[in-house]
Amino acid sequence: MNKRLEGKVAVITGGAAGIGQAMAVRLASEGAHAIIADIASASGTEAMIREVGGIASSALVDASSPEAVKTFAGTLERCDILVNNAGIYPMTAFEDIRFDDWKRMFAINVDSQFLMAQAFVPGMKARRWGRIINLTSTTFWLKIASYVNYVSTKGANIGFTHALSAELGPFGITVNAIAPSLVRTATTEASELAGMFEALPAQLQSIPRLQVPEDLTGAVAFLASDDAAFITGQVIAVDGGMVRH
Repeated sequence: MNKRLEGKVAVITGGAAGIGQAMAVRLASEGAHAIIADIASASGTEAMIREVGGIASSALVDASSPEAVKTFAGTLERCDILVNNAGIYPMTAFEDIRFDDWKRMFAINVDSQFLMAQAFVPGMKARRWGRIINLTSTTFWLKIASYVNYVSTKGANIGFTHALSAELGPFGITVNAIAPSLVRTATTEASELAGMFEALPAQLQSIPRLQVPEDLTGAVAFLASDDAAFITGQVIAVDGGMVRH
């Protein structure tokens, strides 16, 4: 595979499994040193990366904690590519959402992106090169019940991407977002979303099959590379044609 990320250091939050794991493996296969930050052990992801000849390391990090992010960032010499993938997506009817749950959702899905970016942007500025890739969701444009809290965080991810890109562009740092469709992972298979696996792709996607994590990795690797040096502030829907802009 093309080693267009040779010499770069990529930090991937939520990379112990699922989408984040696939992204970490892809970035490492293209030459980046993949560092996985997750609240769960990422030893499995590290092993997968080493199997393809890549370089990997990991740390137990709560990306929604200012103290944990500061400590983690202090252990790294650099971060060239930041993939803000950490997130949760419980389905809850609006009237049943507790305020503590609302705040937790924003802490994990939104605050983590802010904290990780703020920790690594100074180094990117100093090197005049950086890539920040935030995960959002196509649910922002869809009609889906019991997702008020989740969709609200995804809208915040998009706003954060747009605004931050304007501020960091002069320093050679691009900021973009990826919006997946419903992705089959071990987590989604064990959630309420499993009931949508058959109907949703067939009804809403131009490519009528269920998305898998590997469907996202090409777009992420592209945005992380010099090939995407003049692309910033964009939300790219990698969703089989579910939404159109």
